[in-house]
Amino acid sequence: MKRLSDQELEVLLLDEESDRVERKQSWAGDAPTKSREAICAFANDLPNHQQPGVLFIGANDDGTPSGLKVTDQLLQTVTDTKTDGNILPLPSLTVEKRALRGEDMVVVTVFPADAPPVRYKGRIWIRIGSRRSLASAQEERVLNERRRFRDLPFDIQPLPSCPIGELNRNLFENEYVLNAFGPDVLEANERTYEERLAACRMILAADEPTPTVLGILTLGNSPRDWIPSAYIQFLRIAGNELSDPIEDTSVIDGPLVQVLRRLDEKLAAHNRQAVDLTSAALEKRDRLYPPAALRQLARNAVMHRTYEATNAPIHLYWFNDRIEIQSPGGPFGVVDAESFGQPGKVDYRNPHLAEVMRVLGYVQRYGVGIPTAQKALRENGNPEAAFETSPSVVVATIRMKPS
Repeated sequence: MKRLSDQELEVLLLDEESDRVERKQSWAGDAPTKSREAICAFANDLPNHQQPGVLFIGANDDGTPSGLKVTDQLLQTVTDTKTDGNILPLPSLTVEKRALRGEDMVVVTVFPADAPPVRYKGRIWIRIGSRRSLASAQEERVLNERRRFRDLPFDIQPLPSCPIGELNRNLFENEYVLNAFGPDVLEANERTYEERLAACRMILAADEPTPTVLGILTLGNSPRDWIPSAYIQFLRIAGNELSDPIEDTSVIDGPLVQVLRRLDEKLAAHNRQAVDLTSAALEKRDRLYPPAALRQLARNAVMHRTYEATNAPIHLYWFNDRIEIQSPGGPFGVVDAESFGQPGKVDYRNPHLAEVMRVLGYVQRYGVGIPTAQKALRENGNPEAAFETSPSVVVATIRMKPS
């Protein structure tokens, strides 16, 4: 991702005809919404410039500075457009304070997406010339076709021998689609079943309806038939060692919604609640582990694990004194062993699976799962979770609160 020079930015800033530029005088009124639409359109890059689009905040329509005061708070607020989960899949962008034409501006540089179409609140925005609008069915098809010929993340690679009949149509149409698209898009829907699957990356393309890894994980009737590692092995051990007796064992598998629901139920069933009737005037209920922390860390494992070239499941071991969650695949991308779990350090091995979890409501905001879990543990009186990383596995250990 090449950083544009001041000279390159000023040329774009003053080019009133360019479809790679959007200008906003401030971050007030409808500017946050219109800016997100612009970011979505730049990421889709329908004209196929294969160059970044730039959003200038603090600029008038003619490119002159508007006199906006650029604060650290404003920069953080604009940066949140990437991770607030409204633009999916996550756009690749940078946010900077730059001095242009003698005054500070916020410069948002948006790079074309590797896997279009990108949506803002379920809608595909595109830009051609001065027109920024919702994509037509034909324009959406163009973006789908373009994705097919790019180097794809593993989670949207096709499973060549898998037939489309392995996808659960009822689950797709009656649950996933209703969450993935805005009501106005659904009302105006002219797309076939295959076109809608392709738009959601569940198959390779409408005219090549081969299910993707994402499609089988999300909608598969039997995901493990195609992705052997797609399950969670749960063990409740009556002791503190793996050699101790086993109280409960479960294999949690199936389509993603089923896995996440059954996982939540299993965690809740074993998270005993103590009732204190003596230490205070009112009844006090106390859990061994905060439910929010268990959910966050378990879902993190599902989202970030590797599904490629392994038959290993996620292992969730519940001991008397601790819980261990073992997730296949080590730290990924910009995250390394030293920065793992630190606030603000996040990368996605499975970016489109992360999008699906967001659409289904199991992720509210990206990049805050571990910090949220650590806060919940502290507030419940538990030690913070500890993480051990290697190139092949991440182990999260959550210890019971002191009695």
